[in-house]
Amino acid sequence: MEFKIEKFDKFTLVEVLEEKLDTNIAPGLKSELVLISGNGERNLILDLSTCRYCDSSGLSAILVANRLCKNAGGTFVLTGLTDAVERLITISQLDTVLNIAYSMEEAVQIIENAEMEDRKSTRLNSSHW
Repeated sequence: MEFKIEKFDKFTLVEVLEEKLDTNIAPGLKSELVLISGNGERNLILDLSTCRYCDSSGLSAILVANRLCKNAGGTFVLTGLTDAVERLITISQLDTVLNIAYSMEEAVQIIENAEMEDRKSTRLNSSHW
């Protein structure tokens, strides 16, 4: 099995269970992400703690997840980065675009904070009318 997917109240957690997020795995991950998004999930945590290697197709899958969450008005968080994967993300300057958490607790906190901000802005916008 390449992925483990768990649905929680505020988000879905996708764990990549392979050591390489590459051309063999990335297309399947993209498909799973599209299905999750299609089911109405807005918030996603992608855990790469098992991954020791990521190539451009893996980065593409990560960006698909980020875009799907943004388009749905939700939040995408990447966690569990190994040194090699983190280096690739930094070199690609994706660290300036993505929410990166250094623990699962931090990832959940980012989602909860974003949800709170979303509720606040919804209340503020609706109170103007």
